[in-house]
Amino acid sequence: MGVSLIFKIAAVGILVTILSQVLKHSGREEHAFLISLAGLILVLTWIVPYIYDLFVTIQSLFTL
Repeated sequence: MGVSLIFKIAAVGILVTILSQVLKHSGREEHAFLISLAGLILVLTWIVPYIYDLFVTIQSLFTL
């Protein structure tokens, strides 16, 4: 896991926050929720392979 992944997640978080605030102030709360949901799904697709590798490593550690 590199530092670039952390920067990508931070960039998505900042972008989603700005877009969500703009949409909420313009009265489009539903769109703001969908933007937040899309950001969450995007970040989860980046993180799931690392979580899988973690579980595989833990499983191989305890099966010695």
